[in-house]
Amino acid sequence: MKSTGARPKIMVSGDGRGVVGHAGARLLADLADATGLTSAFSETLAGLRQRRGGHDPGRIAVDLAVMIADGGEAIADLAVLRDQADLFGAVASDPTAWRLLSALDGEMLAALGAARAHARQVAWAQAAETRGGLPSVTAAGQQVPGLVLDLDASIVICHSEKESATRTWKKTFGYHPLFCFLDNTREALAGLLREGRAGSNTTADHIQVLDAALAQIPDVHRHGTPILIRSDSAGCTQGFLARIRSLRTQHLDTSFSVGVAITEPVRDAIRHATDWIPALNADGEPRDGAEICELTGLIPDDGYPAGTRFIARRERPHPGAQLSLFDTIEGMRHQVMATDTPPGHGSIQFLEARHRGHARVEDRIRTGKDTGFGRFPSRVFAINAAWLQLALTGIDLLAWTQTLLLDGDLAAAEPKKLRYRLLHVAARITRSARRTRLRIAAGWPWTTEIVTAFSNLAALPQPIT
Repeated sequence: MKSTGARPKIMVSGDGRGVVGHAGARLLADLADATGLTSAFSETLAGLRQRRGGHDPGRIAVDLAVMIADGGEAIADLAVLRDQADLFGAVASDPTAWRLLSALDGEMLAALGAARAHARQVAWAQAAETRGGLPSVTAAGQQVPGLVLDLDASIVICHSEKESATRTWKKTFGYHPLFCFLDNTREALAGLLREGRAGSNTTADHIQVLDAALAQIPDVHRHGTPILIRSDSAGCTQGFLARIRSLRTQHLDTSFSVGVAITEPVRDAIRHATDWIPALNADGEPRDGAEICELTGLIPDDGYPAGTRFIARRERPHPGAQLSLFDTIEGMRHQVMATDTPPGHGSIQFLEARHRGHARVEDRIRTGKDTGFGRFPSRVFAINAAWLQLALTGIDLLAWTQTLLLDGDLAAAEPKKLRYRLLHVAARITRSARRTRLRIAAGWPWTTEIVTAFSNLAALPQPIT
């Protein structure tokens, strides 16, 4: 048989020097410094430092966040950073990292949240100076004004006994955390670790996560900028919608767009609706087989904030779609949303397409499970809650890297692609004239993008300390 092998013959040894892997992850570590995140964490956790010569607890927390953003799944993965001191400096041992996580109580996690908010303020200011501001959200080919916050929960399955891990509503076993992501930048504003049996429609949890997310937004954006809060039907509770409306008394320009459960009164309104018009795709073109209709006035609005509007959507079901008995009888799949955006601020086609953008939060959660919160390291609930906050920090570092340092495909890439192309690249470290150089292979397909990202990082305006 004729050989078709074309790879060169190699001999493998373990004696290489000056070679490092995961060189692109240095971007994350340096960006944590450039946004003031490292210094803010260090100041917050200064009381945990046991001796002057020991590791800085704030730096340990940042290293954990960088490791998680780089794809690490367990504290043992800190070895990737620790064993490359020429690239990442002195990194704490696994037991030291465990001790830090076990010391982070609720009060300290709240303080870390404030430190994240401070770093976010710096990162957004840097985006304003270098990129002209934050990216905008679009729907139906139009720009959505201001900021868009998406709340959603997800089940994280646990394969061993962990504190507060319980049977879930899907009859699995694990946790049921609730998150809030910023759709403009993919930042993870807030997250709440909950036991598996936590309800989907828990008003108190939604309010807690929303308040934590709003606290992450810098004052200059929180006041005076339109803030749209989206959720599926789990957020359609009287208490949660009333909370969103009450924020206006605090001079926040908040509005909501939430899914509505299809009850018998809603089904009756759909049956009587007549003014159906074509729904729009994301690019603003009519969507084949999909129609929408405003149901305001046909659905009882008892308990909803004044001015709430209802919009229904029906479309031919795609193969595999989950249909209710009502959908099966009608031959169409139906969805209903509620919003308090008043008439004159966009057509119902735009409002419905704007709400459908909430589906992107499922991508945020999916990739987030590959960035820390898909696997919790401890049997202790408090340690896992601390791990979740550092995972959110790692997600923020990735989002800031893409917003501040990258362009083109990498600026929109999911973490898996970002790691494969940029973060996990190998390089050689050389020293000359008292300078250390990180040399990326000239033939690597994304060397130009990596070098440009480091140049953009060096050019970021530095926070005033």
